[in-house]
Amino acid sequence: MRALGPESVSSFLKIAVDVVYAAACVAAATVGPLCLVMLVWLPFGPAVPRLSLSGHVWVSPLPTLALAAVLVVVELYVGCLVVILNRIRRIMETLVRGDPFHPDNVARLRWVGASMIGLEAAAYGLRALLDLVGPKGVALRASDGWFNPTAWFAVLVVFVLAEVFREGARLRRDSELTI
Repeated sequence: MRALGPESVSSFLKIAVDVVYAAACVAAATVGPLCLVMLVWLPFGPAVPRLSLSGHVWVSPLPTLALAAVLVVVELYVGCLVVILNRIRRIMETLVRGDPFHPDNVARLRWVGASMIGLEAAAYGLRALLDLVGPKGVALRASDGWFNPTAWFAVLVVFVLAEVFREGARLRRDSELTI
């Protein structure tokens, strides 16, 4: 099986990325309106949300304002995932065409790196928010070791790959000029 072109490993991986991208888009389309409903309902609802189904009452461990803020952070997180997956889909399209060092892939990889920074920032924001307003026995604290060096290393690797692709595109352009 070939690595590039139609009927290759990259075409199979592109299908997998397309499926995950569709799921992320559905998640973004679901969480966004839910967040809007919470923000509209916020001034009129109880201070602590309750849900009653079949005689069982569930009480939210978070106040309504904190729950709305968590939904906003989750929507930001899912939005960053959608951007990352969209750019990876575009890169996979160039791989399937057999043109991995397309000049546009440099910008796409930089967008992936910037969105990964956004993912980490959203995760830190959510943890800090839960630390402030969450139940005291469950809250995540900075001292619990929630810094993730692997994620920051992955961001660095993506930016390095962007530079490798930039150099590959330059070399390809130079070889096209040389006859």
